[in-house]
Amino acid sequence: MTRFFTRERFGRPQFLAGALLLAFLAQCLWLVYSELHATGSTPADEQARVASGWRQFHGTGIAGAPYPDPPNELPAEISRDAAGFDTQHSPLLSLVTAAPLLVLPERLLNQEYSPHWRFLPRLPFLACGLALGASLWYVARRLCGNTGGFLALTLYCFSPSIIQSSAVWHTEPEILAVWGSFGAIFTAIAVAHTLYAPREVVLWNWRRIVLLGISLAIAIGSQFSMIVVVPLALAFLFYLAPIRRGAALTIWVAAFAVALLLLLATYFFHLHIFLESIHHASFWGATWRSFTVAAVYPQVAREILRACPALILLLPAAVATYIAWPRARYFGNTAPALIALLFIGLGMAHPDQAGAGFLLASVPFLLIFVSGILADLMETPQSQLVKAAGWALITANILWTLLKLTQAPPG
Repeated sequence: MTRFFTRERFGRPQFLAGALLLAFLAQCLWLVYSELHATGSTPADEQARVASGWRQFHGTGIAGAPYPDPPNELPAEISRDAAGFDTQHSPLLSLVTAAPLLVLPERLLNQEYSPHWRFLPRLPFLACGLALGASLWYVARRLCGNTGGFLALTLYCFSPSIIQSSAVWHTEPEILAVWGSFGAIFTAIAVAHTLYAPREVVLWNWRRIVLLGISLAIAIGSQFSMIVVVPLALAFLFYLAPIRRGAALTIWVAAFAVALLLLLATYFFHLHIFLESIHHASFWGATWRSFTVAAVYPQVAREILRACPALILLLPAAVATYIAWPRARYFGNTAPALIALLFIGLGMAHPDQAGAGFLLASVPFLLIFVSGILADLMETPQSQLVKAAGWALITANILWTLLKLTQAPPG
C-alpha cells in the first residue's frame, strides 16, 4: 500500500485536478437539479431509452433492434428507420441509461416516486464526463507538462457544451461517444510507444489491448459513425511504430476483436439480432454537399465557441503560432490538431445526429492543441505576458460560463 500511495500518484497536482473536476460535477448537478425539479417529469427521449433498456434487462427485447413502438410514436430525438431499428446507436446507450434503475424495486418505479429516482439515469453520463476530464488531464499533462494539463482541464471543466452533454440537459448523451473516441485515439498512441520496448509486446500489452477494445466498443456502440476511429487507431499505430508494423497490426486486430465481442454483449449475444441491427445501422451518413452551403460554417463556428468561448481568441492565436513557430510543430500538438480538424469536417458532413457527436468529440482535442501551444509560449522570454493574458482569458471564460449557468432556464 505504501508503494501505491506515493507523491507521484497523489500529490498537489492530483488534488488540484480533483478540485477542478468537483467544480465540473457541481455545475452538471445544478443543471440536472434545475431541469428535473422544474419539469417534474422525465424527457420523452430519456423515457424511451429507459423503457427499451429496462425491457432488455428483463428479457423482453433488445433495445432499438427494433423498438416495439411504431416509429411515428417515438420521440423525434430517437433515430430510427421504417422498420423501427435505431440507425445511430447500439443498445449501449439504453442499457447505460436504465442500469442505475436496477438498484430499485420495480414497484417504486412509478410516477408517485419519480422525484426519488428520476436523477438516476443521469449518473452514468455524469461519471463519463468526469472520466473524460480525468483522461484529458492525464494525456495533456503527459504531452504538455503540468501547465498544459491544467490549462486543458480548466477549459474542459468550464465548457458549456461538455457540461450540458454530461448532464444530458436538453441534448443527446454524446459524452459517451466523445469519451470512447478520445480513449481509442490516445490508447492507440500509448500502445504504439510501447512497441519499442525490448520484450514480447503483444502478450505484454494485453491490458492496453483490452483498454483499446473497450474504448472502440464505447465509441462505436454510442454512435455507429464513430467507426472512423478504428482506421485512425491503426494509422497511429503504423505511423508511430513503422519498424514493428506486424506487432501493431496484431494488436489492432486483437483490440478490434475485443470491441466486436463487447458490442455483441450489448445485444446480449443474440447474434442474429446483432447482424440485423448492423445491417440497418448508418455507419457513414456523410454528405459532402454540406461544404458548399455557406450557412454551415458560421453554425459550426458557433457550436465550437459554445463549447469553449475562450477559443474565440485562443484558437486563432494557437493556429498562428503553430504555423509561424517551428518549435510548436511537434507530434504532441500536431496529432490532436489533425484529429480535431477531421472531426469538425465529419461534423459538417453529417447533417443528422452524428454531426453533433463529431463536433463535440473535436472539443477535447482542440483543448489539448490550444493548451499545448499556450504551454510552449509560457516557456519563452515573453512568458509573463503570455501567462497574464492566457489566465485572464481563461478566468473570463470561467466567469462567463458560471453566469450563463445561473441564467439557464429551469426545465
